[in-house]
Amino acid sequence: MSNQSSFELHSHEKPKNLSPKKKPTPSSIRVFFFTSSKLFIILLFQILILHFIFRSPTKSVPLQKTIQPKRPPFQSQESKKCEHGTVYVYDLPPMFNKDILNNCRDLDPWHSRCNALSNFGLGPKATGSIAVPENLSPSWYWTDMFAGEVIYHARMLKHECRTKEPESATAVYIPFYAGLAVAKYLFTNYTSKERDWHSVELLKWVQDQPLWKRSNGSDHFIMLGRMTWDFRRTRDEDWGSSFIHMPLMKNILRLGVERDPWDKLEISVPYPTGFHPKSKSEMNQWMNFVHGQNRTSLFTFVGAKREVKGDFRTILQNHCYNESDACRLVDCSGTRCYDGTSEILEAFLASDFCMQPRGDAFTRRSTFDCMLAGSIPVFFWKRSIFHQYEWFLGDEPEKFSVFIDRKKVRNGTSIRKVLEGYSKEDVRKMREKVISSIPKFVYGLMESDEMGSNKDAFDIAIDGVLRRFKEQRGGKKYT
Repeated sequence: MSNQSSFELHSHEKPKNLSPKKKPTPSSIRVFFFTSSKLFIILLFQILILHFIFRSPTKSVPLQKTIQPKRPPFQSQESKKCEHGTVYVYDLPPMFNKDILNNCRDLDPWHSRCNALSNFGLGPKATGSIAVPENLSPSWYWTDMFAGEVIYHARMLKHECRTKEPESATAVYIPFYAGLAVAKYLFTNYTSKERDWHSVELLKWVQDQPLWKRSNGSDHFIMLGRMTWDFRRTRDEDWGSSFIHMPLMKNILRLGVERDPWDKLEISVPYPTGFHPKSKSEMNQWMNFVHGQNRTSLFTFVGAKREVKGDFRTILQNHCYNESDACRLVDCSGTRCYDGTSEILEAFLASDFCMQPRGDAFTRRSTFDCMLAGSIPVFFWKRSIFHQYEWFLGDEPEKFSVFIDRKKVRNGTSIRKVLEGYSKEDVRKMREKVISSIPKFVYGLMESDEMGSNKDAFDIAIDGVLRRFKEQRGGKKYT
């Protein structure tokens, strides 16, 4: 029964319509496409949103790069000034500089050095009838030839490229007054240990510094105010100290008033003269003054005889006496020229040439006094000028000086005749070269900011040190 009822119910259902659909109208087609387009746009929008949410980040290209040519990175004014790097100055224990200055009365066995080392190494102001324009006289000092260590230290403390962040420094300056320290022991009966004491203690201190350990001293430099031979003792009984030969000095760059031509770690810098201009205008005025001098003497000699057999200075002095109508002589016997005299400058200003024999070493402070006055130096030893002061005077000494072999002079060659052999045009060209070099070998006044972009001897020396260390490192930074 139930089965039948079930069957009956199913058998009486309305059959499905299997007949074909009606043909769509144009209006229905428009509705269909409109609805489909909306769905497609919504779907596309969702896909785009998901893409931006889940995509991996990429580097953006600056707008400037797409519309402008490439430019160099911005450099501050300070970085432009210090393009080769910066210098860190060691704050040494006082025994290596300040105490030496404070004991200036004991640095020389014969007289006090306090006056000579005053005014940050420039010495006392020049007074009296010095032969310079009146408004330039305040820039003249009686500067000692061995005061370079004090001058460099004072200038370095105020240098625009000095840094107080040791880790970033390109160069490290050791302000040790090695020349002043050893001078006390050079002329009296002191032991080799006493002559080396300051140097030994200095190197003990330096080697314990972190900056030393990062480079083993290869980025360190020092200024030596005396000639290199005063620091090259090889035997206990010999002259001077053994500072340069000490093992820890093998990497340290040395600035000095005279270099050993075969030592690549030595750079010769000019002896300090008495002129310390405070401005570019003072420098230009001095150069014009020198250029306009009426030079009445062919040549001059400033110096004293030595009581030694075959002394070459004696030969030059006698030659000058014998040629007195062409040669002007300033006899510096005794201590007459020790603290400076206006007679020296006057002689150089009045002469075309100035004779420059070697002194205790191959070079002389007198060379720079002579050139400062626009006089052309005459050398008798090639080592007095060749491979010396190349950062300041260039590497072609024949363009600003004359060389006469001393052996020829000893054999009778007339210095006067050699010099008279140069034409007026030759002399003019050499003098122009000498005068144009003055700004490069003079040390300006420390406190002055009026020199502008003009670089003096100190600036050129420090720039050279920084450039050398930067090239040496090849742009690499310490880690």
